[in-house]
Amino acid sequence: MNQPLAYIHPGAKIAKNVVVEPFTTIHNNVTIGDGTWIGSNVTIMEGARIGKNCNIFPGAVISAPPQDLKYNGEDTIVTIGDNTTIRECATIHKGTSDRHKTVIGKNCLIMAYCHIAHDCIVGDNCIFSNNSTLAGHVTIGDNVILAGLVAVHQFVSVGQHAFVTGGSLVRKDVPPFVKAAREPLSYVGINSVGLRRRGFPSEKIREIQNIYRILYQKHYNNSQATQIIEAEMEATPERDEILQFIRDSQRGIMKGYFSNN
Repeated sequence: MNQPLAYIHPGAKIAKNVVVEPFTTIHNNVTIGDGTWIGSNVTIMEGARIGKNCNIFPGAVISAPPQDLKYNGEDTIVTIGDNTTIRECATIHKGTSDRHKTVIGKNCLIMAYCHIAHDCIVGDNCIFSNNSTLAGHVTIGDNVILAGLVAVHQFVSVGQHAFVTGGSLVRKDVPPFVKAAREPLSYVGINSVGLRRRGFPSEKIREIQNIYRILYQKHYNNSQATQIIEAEMEATPERDEILQFIRDSQRGIMKGYFSNN
């Protein structure tokens, strides 16, 4: 870890077996866990909390002050979970007085040139492909995949196990377990490939499909659809996750491609 061509502030708390490559700068009030590798020309600013066995590639900037004109220097942080990889030139900004933190979960892959803005909460096992961008206050569930060049509007939520196709503009909330595509962004089916890869049995996938048929293909409005789903579908964790997501949505959920509701 002793790298004479890197600058490490004496106040940073770095595990003994962390590797820091040349020309990297690590500021005060930073914590880095065991087994993490920090590539060359990385900048890690005050408030970073980086877990174990992470990999941070050259050019990345972690815990910079947010690009929010309301930010007034309050003490906030960025937390990055264990086994997460941050690729080249990605930027992750610390929180504001809203959530006081920006969080990236465990086992995530954040590819080159992604931007994760202030007060975002990203779950575990997520993959963000190149140049995907989250505006402030976005919430991303576990096991979400954003393909390249996805742009997510501030305060949007994306439910767990969702897949958003490349080049999408995400202006509305994306419910759990679905595929989102087209312009404007729409429901185009459930993420059956991703669910199978993660061990969901066929009967569970059919259950999720039946729920979304009611929501998106029966020409009900959202209130009618949720009442029917709750009345006619057996209570399961997946059903309840979908219903709770819809009820909690602040921006409204995305439409179905053929839906008029």
